This record gives sequence, C-alpha cells and structure tokens, in this order.
Amino acid sequence: MSSSKNKYSSQLGAILTMVGVAVGLGNVWRFPYMMGNYGGSAFLLLYLGFTLVLAFPALLTEMALGKKTGEGTLTAYESLFGNRFGKALGYLFVGVVTIAGSYYAVVVANVFFSTGFSIVKGFSNSTTAQHQELLGNSTLQYGITLLLIVISLFVIDKGLKKGIERISKIIMPFFLLVILYLIIHAWLLPDALTNVKQFLTPNFDAIGSTEVFAALGQAFFSIGLGGTFVIVYSAFIEKEKDIPRIAILTSLGDLGSSLLVSLFLVPSILVLGMQMNAGPSLIFNTLPELFSTLPAGRWIGSLFLIALSLVAFLSLIAAFQVPIISVVRNKIPTRKLLIAFGILQAILAMPSAFYPEIIGVLDLIFGSGMQVFGSMLAVIGMWWGSKKGNYTKLLFKNKSNGFTNAIVFWLRWIVPGTLLVVLIGYIYNSIT
Repeated sequence: MSSSKNKYSSQLGAILTMVGVAVGLGNVWRFPYMMGNYGGSAFLLLYLGFTLVLAFPALLTEMALGKKTGEGTLTAYESLFGNRFGKALGYLFVGVVTIAGSYYAVVVANVFFSTGFSIVKGFSNSTTAQHQELLGNSTLQYGITLLLIVISLFVIDKGLKKGIERISKIIMPFFLLVILYLIIHAWLLPDALTNVKQFLTPNFDAIGSTEVFAALGQAFFSIGLGGTFVIVYSAFIEKEKDIPRIAILTSLGDLGSSLLVSLFLVPSILVLGMQMNAGPSLIFNTLPELFSTLPAGRWIGSLFLIALSLVAFLSLIAAFQVPIISVVRNKIPTRKLLIAFGILQAILAMPSAFYPEIIGVLDLIFGSGMQVFGSMLAVIGMWWGSKKGNYTKLLFKNKSNGFTNAIVFWLRWIVPGTLLVVLIGYIYNSIT
C-alpha cells in the first residue's frame, strides 16, 4: 500500500473512520446481549464508568502510540518492549484480532442474511420460523461468510481513502438517522416508559467479578482498544492533527451509539415481553419476532437491519485490516498477503459457522480478556518505558501543568493498576 493511500483526507474523515471502526457490532450486537446477560442496568452503569475513567485514557495512549510509530501493532510493541519480546507480543495480538475476525465474520454473515431475508419475506409468525430454520443452516451461513471475506479484502485493497474512509462517511450518518427514527417508534409503544424505568433500577447484588470484567471488556471492546485497532488507524493521522480532540469525539461517538441503540432495543424488547438475556443470538432470535409485532414492522425492521449490516461490514473491514497493515511493513506483497489472509480466515471461520454456540465463549476470551490485556500492556509500555517523555510531549504539546501531570499520573498508576486487578480477579474467579 502506498503512503498516499494511508493518510486521512481530513480530520472529519479521521473521526468518522475511527468512530465507524469503534461502533460496529460491538454496540449493536454485543452491547445489548452483554447488558442482558451480565447485570442489566447495573452493567450499564459500570460500562459507562469504565468508559470514562479507563477506556478513554487508554484510547489516548493507544492513539499516541499509533501516531508515533506509524506502522501497526508489530512496530508499536517492538518500540515499547524491544525487538524480541515486543515482536512476540505484536504477533500475539495480531493473532488475537485474526481469530476474533473469524467469528465476527460469521456474525456479520448472519446479519446480512437476516437483512436480505427480511426485505424479501418480511416479518410474520410463519416467516420468523422460516428465518430461524435458515439461520441455523450452517452451510448457507458459511457461504455468506466466505463472500463477505472476499468483499472486505477487496475494499482493503483500495487503500484507506478510497476504501474504509470513503464508506465510513456514508455509513455513519445513515446509521445515526436510522437509529433516531427507531428510537421515536420504540418510545411511542404502550408502557415503554414504565418498562424502561423498571429496567433502569440497578440491582448491584447481581454484580460479581464476572460482571465487572464483562463491563470492563465491553468498554474496551466497544471503543476498539486492545493494542491493535486504535494503534493501526491512528497511524494514518497527520502529524499536525490534535489527538486529544479526535479521542474525545471518538469516545463520545462510540458511547453515544451504544446508548442510542439501547434506547431503541430495551423498550421494544421489554414492552413485548421478550428476554434481554438471550445471549449472542439476541438480535437474530428476538428482533424478527419484535418487528413482526410492530406497526410497519417490515419496513422498520428492514431499515434497522440495513443500517446494522453496513456498520457491521465496516467493522469487519477494520478487523481484517489490522493484521494486514501490521505485517505489510515486512515487505510482503499486498495482493499475496490478501489472498493468504483470506484463505486463513476461511479456515478459521468454519468452527464458528458450524458450531455457533462457541461464539459466546470465544467472544468473552478474545473480545474481552485479550482486549483488556493488550491495552494494559500498551499503557504500561508507554508510561513506564524510557520514551515516556516523548508521548507526554505528543499528547500535551510540551504543556506541563497540574492538569497534565494528573493525567500522566492516572495513566501511569490508576489505569494499568485497575486493569490488572480486574483481570486477576476474573481469572481467579474462573478457576475456583
């Protein structure tokens, strides 16, 4: 990929791309089922808190690291931890994203299938049953997955400006308009306000170490942290651009997307007496039934699924581009790399396509655990390494005062310390 393809055309393009990379299915597919499975509104409060006090500072760190090193995950970790250990860590996290991309591709294939089916057949009791039957057809879902892998790699081959940045500028505004339209419909349902008030009464007795870890993992997964996505896409930011401003707008865009989707899904599901704790299958098993009962449900459902398909596709491209960009610096020809990566993804996606029950387990490991671990190492490497002063200057432009010193203290001590405690607590709880 030539360097001309690898810089954002504008700050708006950078923000929309970063938000598009962050939002994806993490906010629409993952967030609702995680909230339903891990404590409801108590999970929501934990997620909001973790996003503000931990995920945002970590986002600043990873953005600075990506912009400074400019080549991807492998280079970033080598710069922090040395050639041997850093390279091993870099390849580890490239592998993590590659595996996550494989089951993510299957989920995106399910979204595209549901979208096409609903547009053609609509939503009714008979079509919902038919939809569920075809959704369980692993061969069909695997075929759609392969098609999406090929299309995603084709977009990546176009480069940054003509690829993911261009489609981000179209998809993200469309997604926002659709969600706002759906929120209005949801809150006009009978007893919507009553049900939401009841749901928003937190029950902290339901919160244990697993729920805390899930909320932290969601905060990091949702915003794209983990020492991979943010590092790669921040490498495309021009040197003169302001990282804190882009980080703030990215965080607000991601957080706002989660809340907006919840403002639509939660009242709709609760009013109709459906279950929030349906797990990873929530949007596929619940939403067809939901839309079959709503006025003009076929059009509302189709509109929602089209928007969901587009943001899901955007995130899939991002997931594939991370390992590709990270290893391109090793002078591997791009076309050959794309073909090899496509074959690898086709192989890795098979277990998730034919045994979809493993997706939830894989997502908790690779979507939560490794995201937190990777970001923790990036924060530790940056703020405890010998190059700490370089990143302080990059973020704060040589401004040293009480506020910037407090932020550096928070990044050096509080963020990695909290992440380490939560990780240890989760691992201990899992093995005892």
